[in-house]
This record gives sequence, structure tokens and C-alpha cells, in this order.
Amino acid sequence: MKRYLMIGCCFFSLQLNAQTQKVTFLKSDQQQKVDVLIAGKSFTSFLYPDSLEKPILYPLKTASGITLTRGFPLNKTGNERTDHPHHVGLWFNYESVNGLDFWNNSYKIPAAKKANYGWIRNVKVTNVKDGNKSGTLVYTANWEKQDKTALLKEQTSFVFSGTVHTRTIDRSTTLTAQKDTVYFKDIKDGMLGIRVTNELELPSDKEVSYTDNNGIVTKVLSAKKGANGNYLTSAGKKGNDAWGTRANWCLLYGKKDGESVSIAIIDHPKNPGYPTYWHARDYGLFAANPLGQAIFSNGKEHMDLTLKPGESVTFKYRIVISSGKEMSSELLDKIAAKIF
Repeated sequence: MKRYLMIGCCFFSLQLNAQTQKVTFLKSDQQQKVDVLIAGKSFTSFLYPDSLEKPILYPLKTASGITLTRGFPLNKTGNERTDHPHHVGLWFNYESVNGLDFWNNSYKIPAAKKANYGWIRNVKVTNVKDGNKSGTLVYTANWEKQDKTALLKEQTSFVFSGTVHTRTIDRSTTLTAQKDTVYFKDIKDGMLGIRVTNELELPSDKEVSYTDNNGIVTKVLSAKKGANGNYLTSAGKKGNDAWGTRANWCLLYGKKDGESVSIAIIDHPKNPGYPTYWHARDYGLFAANPLGQAIFSNGKEHMDLTLKPGESVTFKYRIVISSGKEMSSELLDKIAAKIF
């Protein structure tokens, strides 16, 4: 079965041979952020303030300047959903690490219940390097209990690049267990997540409720006006059928401000659980979860990753953002074949 979106051969060739643009950074230790500029234009910012329970990239913009991530809770707008306040920009964490919930932690969790949640903090930006073809940002962080005992040491590198139509993030994250054995329970919410703008949500007239690992219920109302997004996976799954299925990559595409836009996440062949399961919701959560296999396979598969003290695991992903033209499955297959 052929899988493709409307696309011209010229754009296909252009993307494989497109000239890359200069990447520069503006670092502010006081504001705890690093701005990422491509061809002198804002692409995203790496944010790690003490007020956030995890470091994030926020917002994500196309080469033409269109924002593809939801603003809430950092920048509220009138037509966006306000559910799941822990869905902010692009992030990486997990719902159950030694029983602590790193995924659902946010400012909305009452202080009396915070002990059940983990926190990714003590972020140190160790390297920032501009480049004519790409730019690199490296940081370290601790995955901690509320008493600041570190379960995991994280080292993450971002390589940012861009062309006239695209923006690309190559993310490599290594997690190393510290004094205790670390157990990632096979569970639904994880690991690499993006919360997208209203326009990239899938049209829906349903209202649903979701319950997290700590029994907290979140209601999600029907889609607001303007939602026109759709999913496509490398296995040919479309729309809501993408959720809970395995694939090498997943593409979320639609139109915003009259322009074709898309976000693709590409899994790395050496990642645990490859090809990943897609935790891709119609309300705007776009996530890859390689460790939560039981729920997606109806109990036929299990992961339960365990790291002994000193042991490490690495996760690598490529995120490709396009604008002005529609991304094809053939192009994504080629990018995936040459990844990293």
C-alpha cells in the first residue's frame, strides 16, 4: 500500500539536498534559558526554570515562524485547551520510575501529594556551540525524589539544524542509575512528548476523561474550532488508528494560518523497544513510548526496564518540523534510513 501526502518531486529533492542554515544561541543563566535561532530567526528555547518540573523546548516554530506547540500553561491564549498542565512544549520523562510519577507532575499537584511525583532538576548547560550547518546544546540533570535524592543522572544533547522549509532536532538522552536500582514500570504515559497547537489536534466532537497512575482524573472537552490535524505512521496507520501501534516514525500534519505544517518524530533503531509504540492522542498529545508496551498490546507484551546502579540506557530521536510544503512518507523513510 502506498503511503503519501500530496507533494511535488521538486520539494522531495530539495529536502534531501537543501542548504542548511546557520544556528546560533543566546544563553541566559539568570533566566535559566537558551534561545535557539536558525538563520537569525527564533526557532525554540531550552527552558529549565525552578518553577518547571522538567526541562523543555518551548515553543517550537516552523521556518516561516508559525508556532506549533500549545501555549498553555506558560502563555495562555483564548482558543486553547487548558487540560493536562504537565504537557508543555517538547519534553522527555516517564510516568513510573521506582514508583514516582515524573510525567504528570506540574504546579497543579497539591503539596500534600508531591511526594508521589518525581522532578527533573539541577540542570546544568555544559556546552553550547553555534554552527553554520548545525548547533549543539548539551545539558545534565538529575531525576530526583522530592527530597532531591537522585535516582538517575541524565545527559542530553540536542543538535539543531534547518533549511528554508524545515527545522530538525536530533535528541540523544542517556540515563544512568545512581545508588539504587531503577525500575521503569511498563505503563502508558511516556516518554518523548509534544503538546501541539489547536490546529494540529484531530477534529473531534467527543468529551473523554483520562485517569493517571495516581488516580487523578482529567477531562478533555471536544476539539475547539479550527482543529484539522491528522496522523500518519510508517506502518500506514492514520488518524486515531495510530494510537497504540508500532512504527518507525509518526507524522502529525495539518494547516495553520493557511499554511501546510507538520511535525514528524523518528525513532532510532537502537532504542529500547524499537519500533516504538505511539501514544498519539487526538486532543494534541503526540508522544513516543517505547517502554509502555502492555497497555498498547493488550497485555501480550511487557517491558519493565531495569537499570542496576551504574548502568545506562540511551534514547535517540529525530524531530522534523516542516512548513510551506507537505512532508511525504517516502521522504521520511529516507530520513529514517539515514538517521544518526
